[in-house]
Amino acid sequence: MVALVQPADTRLLALPEARWAAVSTAAFLLALPLQLLGATAWLWGLLYAAAYLAGGWEPALEGLRALRAKTLDVDLLMIVAALGAASIGQVMDGALLIVIFATSGAMEALATARTEDSVRGLLGLAPPTATRLHPVSGAEGADGAQGAEEREETVAADSLAIGDVILVRPGERVGADGRVLDGASDIDQATITGEPLPVPKAVGDEVFAGTLNGTGALRVRVERDPSDTVIARVVALVEEASRTKAPTQLFVERIEHRYALGMVAATVLVFAVPLAFGADLTGALLRAMTFMIVASPCAVVLATMPPLLSAIANAGRHGVLIKSAVVMERLGQTDRIAYDKTGTLTEGTPHLTKILPEPGFSENELLLLAASAEHRSEHPLARAIVAAAQDLPREDACGKPLANPLQEAYDFRSAPGCGVTATVAGREVAVGSPERLGEGAAVPDTDGTAVVVRVDGVRAGWLLLADRIRPGAPAAVSALNRLTTAPPALLTGDNPRAAHAMAERTGLASEGVRAGLLPHEKAEAVRDLGGRVLFVGDGVNDAPALAAAHTGVAMGRAGSDLALETADAVLVHDDLTALPKAVALSRRARRLVVQNLCLAGAFIGVLVVWDLVGHLPLPLGVAGHEGSTILVGLNGLRLLRESAWRD
Repeated sequence: MVALVQPADTRLLALPEARWAAVSTAAFLLALPLQLLGATAWLWGLLYAAAYLAGGWEPALEGLRALRAKTLDVDLLMIVAALGAASIGQVMDGALLIVIFATSGAMEALATARTEDSVRGLLGLAPPTATRLHPVSGAEGADGAQGAEEREETVAADSLAIGDVILVRPGERVGADGRVLDGASDIDQATITGEPLPVPKAVGDEVFAGTLNGTGALRVRVERDPSDTVIARVVALVEEASRTKAPTQLFVERIEHRYALGMVAATVLVFAVPLAFGADLTGALLRAMTFMIVASPCAVVLATMPPLLSAIANAGRHGVLIKSAVVMERLGQTDRIAYDKTGTLTEGTPHLTKILPEPGFSENELLLLAASAEHRSEHPLARAIVAAAQDLPREDACGKPLANPLQEAYDFRSAPGCGVTATVAGREVAVGSPERLGEGAAVPDTDGTAVVVRVDGVRAGWLLLADRIRPGAPAAVSALNRLTTAPPALLTGDNPRAAHAMAERTGLASEGVRAGLLPHEKAEAVRDLGGRVLFVGDGVNDAPALAAAHTGVAMGRAGSDLALETADAVLVHDDLTALPKAVALSRRARRLVVQNLCLAGAFIGVLVVWDLVGHLPLPLGVAGHEGSTILVGLNGLRLLRESAWRD
């Protein structure tokens, strides 16, 4: 997995929302013990006032702007309720409400800033400069063949134009999307397609900006403007999806405008009507203030948040990081799952799966010869072969430890896209691509990659390698299938054969497989699926799909920085079996939210009717209001129990 080269993440206290929330919280935490210990009222009163001002000025300003736009949101209503509580002596309750809202706003601002950091950092995948070639002597042929001499010029990558020819040296990143004119190499393009292995590139093959060149040098003709490269399009897609993705709101927020308008109108009527019929000003004001307190949506807000926050905390203990209460609510709405393949359903690295020796060679002998020849190579397939050889038993029949089974290799040669050749124990051993070593017609049937081993010019056997499936992936797919109504999908940049083989091994239907997808095509595929799609991915190439999905889930250990920031949730330990439990927990939290809303509504209804029809004493109204708030809060906290996750 290629990590992003990106600027440092935005620090929490670099955000003004976070600084104001910190001041508000600190003032509250200083005032509360002073009040409880009986200190002078003016001392803790000033601290509470500071908490009100620091945490409340911004939502109050936003609420006033909303009023100017002829809307009324719950933020302004909470400010009014907090001030109302203070006006009748409940200063601490109002300050606590302010602190909660300020802290929530700071967390939301931090999440937004971190996502923007990662999107900007994605541009660091493309190199800032490229080596442009200019013919000096000898004409360049129509097919782009190299002339007698070429002058090299280092230029900014974003200044390249279509038709320019660039040189990509070994170990460099490709500076532009284009096509190979000369040379051969293996290119790691996992950031674009998600393929677990470097891809051989030769004359006529397409290459992408930001991908990592292997050991060969390439001359590449630029075919796309720098502003239209695949990497640039990934950035644009993530930003566009973040802007245009319909904002999902909590249930209480979807009714907040009507509730706020109704409560304000009712409070005015409760004050004005008795006054118009001759009631005294103090009595009318006290009744209206009591009404505002008992009808305020504190219990309704807490009816929603504790179950969702408890579910978030419980999921976090079990390795699922849910980024917000909105995400926790959305998770339970999922009706279809879409998976990336490499790094998500699989571990993302090749492993030796089978050894097929020809007559005259044993499996261990074939593997040791190949590993000895490959020992100096840095190719992922070579590392997998060497690792498999080093895992062979290191003890003799008597249990005594043996030395390293690999033998010294001489005359080591590596040809990009072909393989390696070396002399091992006096025998010439070649390990590499069947097509490049003349064995293409005899390749055995495999779901992964076949590597041929030739000894002294004769085929000695085959090594079959494949990306290993994650433990628990089939069980997770099966469990998620039971929780959703639409068939799952597999969206991958890998080849169709590998994709269908993985679908079969994990229990996915073959008709849901779409292979060979570029990042923007993955995002389009997610949108085409329809419904509330949960997409699980890990790479930079998955970021547009993660942003486009109703809910995006990234793999924590294997995931790229951009995937982790773009996703709504993260599987911290890459444990796919935790995902269906998180979905089920979300649905249970949603059921508790409905229960709490009914309970809160019943309390509010009884207290409001009491205040309107009879005479509700203010202390009793406050006690009933606070009691209902505590009750629904405790009900939501039930999801913190271990049994809630198991069930």
